[in-house]
Amino acid sequence: MTTRALLRSASAAALGLALMVALPAVFAQNDTNIPGATSGGIPGQEQHGPSGPGAEPPRGNVVAPSSAPASSPSSTTDVAAQQPSGTLPAPKQIPLVPAQATWNTFHGQLNAQKYSPLTQITADNVKSLVKVWEYHTGDMSDGSGDRPTSVWSATPIFANDTLYIGTPFYRVIALDPGTGKVKWTFDSKSTLKALTQPALKNRGVAYWQSPNPVAGQPCQKIVYLGTMDAQLFAMDADTGKLCQGFANKGVLNVNQWNDVNNKYPLSLLQPPTVAGNHVIMGWAGKDWAYAEAPPGTVFSVDPQTGQRQWSFAALPPEIAPRTGTANVWTGMSVDEGLGLVYLPVSSPSPNYWGGNRTEKIPLATSTTALNLETGEVVWSRQWVHHDIWDYDINSAPTLMDITVNGQQIPALMQATKMGFLFVVDRRTGKDVWPIEERKVPGGDGSIQGEVYAPTQPFPTKPAPLLDQSKKPPIWWVADALGLGQCSRLWKSLDYAGMYSPPTHNNNGVLAYPDSAGGVQWGGVAFDPRGKTAIVNFSHVVQSIKLYPRKEYEQLAGGSGNEQGFYPQEGAPYGMSLDNALNWLGMPCWAPPFGEIAAIDMSTGDIKWRRPIGASQKWGFYMPESMGSVTIGGPAVTAGGVIFIGASMDAKVRAYALADGKELWSDIVQAPAVANPAVYEYKGREYVAFIAGGNTILKDQVGDQVAVYALPQ
Repeated sequence: MTTRALLRSASAAALGLALMVALPAVFAQNDTNIPGATSGGIPGQEQHGPSGPGAEPPRGNVVAPSSAPASSPSSTTDVAAQQPSGTLPAPKQIPLVPAQATWNTFHGQLNAQKYSPLTQITADNVKSLVKVWEYHTGDMSDGSGDRPTSVWSATPIFANDTLYIGTPFYRVIALDPGTGKVKWTFDSKSTLKALTQPALKNRGVAYWQSPNPVAGQPCQKIVYLGTMDAQLFAMDADTGKLCQGFANKGVLNVNQWNDVNNKYPLSLLQPPTVAGNHVIMGWAGKDWAYAEAPPGTVFSVDPQTGQRQWSFAALPPEIAPRTGTANVWTGMSVDEGLGLVYLPVSSPSPNYWGGNRTEKIPLATSTTALNLETGEVVWSRQWVHHDIWDYDINSAPTLMDITVNGQQIPALMQATKMGFLFVVDRRTGKDVWPIEERKVPGGDGSIQGEVYAPTQPFPTKPAPLLDQSKKPPIWWVADALGLGQCSRLWKSLDYAGMYSPPTHNNNGVLAYPDSAGGVQWGGVAFDPRGKTAIVNFSHVVQSIKLYPRKEYEQLAGGSGNEQGFYPQEGAPYGMSLDNALNWLGMPCWAPPFGEIAAIDMSTGDIKWRRPIGASQKWGFYMPESMGSVTIGGPAVTAGGVIFIGASMDAKVRAYALADGKELWSDIVQAPAVANPAVYEYKGREYVAFIAGGNTILKDQVGDQVAVYALPQ
């Protein structure tokens, strides 16, 4: 039904309810916090380097390669804010794409392709998919009792002929992959309090196995679970019993290393990245609360002992005490053949004012490649200079081998909140398609102590997923029912294109895309056979305003899940963040609210794009042509199928890789905000979704594992 037909068939009140779905209050950054103001300028002609009169050379875009010898940091010492060495480790004969079907990490494989070579389920027969088993953990909360709301974004891990899941109550459950029968459970008995996040959160577990297992010895295969209070648990993958030789009888207190600006625990919400003989951990914090916060150190520990091997910090040690974060709160990717781990690094604190960190911090808001064995920086590319928009790099870069203009390139695609897809050579960080430094708006003089980067990087290919060059069009339905409220709001918000800075003037600055994304932490999937990248992304508009401290203290009200007032304690400015909605709760910006697209990675051109999902609330579904804001990412198979949940309407779907046609869907308990898993067990192909919900989308939580296969 079209919007016009809907209007004719419903009363204004019913329409208000139906459309109130509108949009997530916005999704999270540290998995939890929203982001700030963004604007946009669209790349023009392809040319390398700065463009426009007076444009400055890339600021902080440090790219390798030099022939200088690498200096290896000593064991257990921090490697803080290094300059890239440009020295690649000696390559190993380890293929980027595993020879066998693999789904033993958060993104399926260490390359973050989220790809399965299985072909039993195809674009022709996926319509026959049925749910073959489901499991309910019992670990969920709607926030009405003593416990905070639960947010469950865990990708199921298939390893050791077992499906492992972590829950938002910080338990691990090992299931039979074919039946869902419980093999064992482990309860960390962790504190179920919202220490750094507004909700109880978990994105799953990690898995390691010894390349040379010792017969009869426990913990030759290990499952790891992190908690919000900064504890890492290691348990035997066969029995669920704690590994007594790991740290303190199976538990590593990561917070023992929280020794600068210890304002909150280093929350381990994202499962570690396990590669070779390394368990590599980033952490999540409490956004928008403090100007001075813990610096975002990444730790590598021994898989069996928990002993620290190396540490990396993006903040220079002389700057870290007066700022903080620049952490890695999302997944990482690894090229074991090149011996590199790729870190998506977030922005420093406070997120929306940078007067305490006016020096260049080139490793912040970057993709940084480290030597897997030593933690040494090999190369780094900064995607936002002097980030004052909370534009964290929020997803693991996707590694891919592509051919461009006849040249074979080991590439990396970094999706961003800004709706940009940066593509570089993963050996060196050099552009595959030109990335231009372009002039961006400066400040209006209302914010004291701030500095502004004169240029920012813009990719020329692929083209931006969103048109951030101007304010997005107003949705006439919301404006009409709001009696012109949206039009008045648009006029009251500053916006001069992408990277319009936060302001104290008027109603603040229009943020598009908002700092939640653009592309969220689910990241990009990649089909290595057809050289096609798949990405889902959202259209969300917010407003951001800074308030001098005294004014903030007088005006500040409460904050919700990703919107409201936030103090930035220790900075001269507090801030507010609001979704651009009318009085009925309808989005003021025109649909679609979410899309999915496929990109030809030989040319950088978009092959197809279409709205994804449906906005839904209180039983009302909007037309799918309007799409839905999404949280979570896609998986792709050699059978020509894309699987994804992610949408408000609590449906899981299959799309055709060839043309984006929707082929299949099913309703699950809550929005499936986790990446799906695709695996084979005893000759049968399965697709597993976790339907746990996220109250940023809507007030619907779940505890369901839903697993699908073709009928036998």
